[in-house]
Amino acid sequence: MKKPGLTAKVLTGLVLGAVVGLLINLFASGSFEVINTYLFVPLGQIFLGLIKMLVVPLVLFSIILGTAGLGDPAKLGRIGIKTVTYFLVTTTIAITIGLSLAAVIQPGLAGDFDLSSAEFETTEAPSVGDTLLNMIPTNPIASLVEGNMLQIIVFAVFVGLALTALGEKTKGLVAFIEQGNDVMMYLVGIVMKFAPYGTFGLIATAVGSQGFSAMKAMGSYMLVIVAALLIHAVFTYGGTIKFLAGKSPVWFFKKFAPAMSVGFSTSSSTATLPISMEVAQDELNVPKSVSSFVQPLGATINMDGTAIMQGVATMFIAQAYGIELSTMDLMTVVLTAVLASIGTAGVPGVGLIMLAMVLSSVGLPAAGIGLVIGIDRLLDMTRTAVNISGDAACAVYIAETEKIRELRLKNMNA
Repeated sequence: MKKPGLTAKVLTGLVLGAVVGLLINLFASGSFEVINTYLFVPLGQIFLGLIKMLVVPLVLFSIILGTAGLGDPAKLGRIGIKTVTYFLVTTTIAITIGLSLAAVIQPGLAGDFDLSSAEFETTEAPSVGDTLLNMIPTNPIASLVEGNMLQIIVFAVFVGLALTALGEKTKGLVAFIEQGNDVMMYLVGIVMKFAPYGTFGLIATAVGSQGFSAMKAMGSYMLVIVAALLIHAVFTYGGTIKFLAGKSPVWFFKKFAPAMSVGFSTSSSTATLPISMEVAQDELNVPKSVSSFVQPLGATINMDGTAIMQGVATMFIAQAYGIELSTMDLMTVVLTAVLASIGTAGVPGVGLIMLAMVLSSVGLPAAGIGLVIGIDRLLDMTRTAVNISGDAACAVYIAETEKIRELRLKNMNA
């Protein structure tokens, strides 16, 4: 009899966690805190801690190797432009889907919401200009300690370019970095054996603490976001795989399912990065040089799932407050959300900070975030799964187009 694979185990942990969390919330809510404190939280946090332990060294090693592996700086520039363009275009598509679906279904009119109790303290986010200026680390060691992903990426790219330029002189250092990367990927494999249990704990905590009543009250809002995420994943990412990469969307989602399951449970693109890179390289056949560059960058600035939440939440809050948004307002929402996805890169609680920026851009009260914050944890899980799928779809697209380009050049030179 064939043993169940990792995907089946993680999905089993996910479903069991959701069922157990919901049952305890419905029938034994008084004992939830004790069970959560001594069972669910330790399982989830140990798993999260193990993954986060590997993120910084893995990103550093992989991007240095990825940049060095690309060799030609012109190739790096070409891949970089294609990657960023893809992320900006898909983010625009994502928020447009969210706005359109919310305009049709109108979740903000589905019930009477207590606007007087809606509260949310806004946090000022850095501008796009400040983010771009702050990308260059004044102290790379401090960037590594703080886990500042954009600065780590920039530093690693420079090191990779230097290794390429110096060639034979640095082959010892390249070998050391390759060995370091191999060690990290081996550790990822070990950590993934704990994934089903960690997933169980994280989901049980999320579902058990939110409860059925909160989900029922905001059912229409949740339905719109989940529907928009599904449409975006199937059509935008499925279309990318089918028409731009020439692969089967079913193959893509089936192979990438383990990473999506972990992304769903952790609610963090960065925390899921070691697993999503391993799956992309081993299961989707993305070269290390492409995966090592595209996916860490995507985990930092590509937030399609979050952009969908921006669109739906903006329309929901406007409808709940009885405020009509003009066509120009909607265009402003799209532009602000796309720019905010870069401007808030690497900021903790990025989704709600971005939403506050979007709401203020069209004159909606930021306090309205208080209406949706109660179930944001559950929705954050779904949009993280979509975010990392977008990074992987982009990596597959870049890998296939580069492969085709190299074949054409080889044929021309033959």
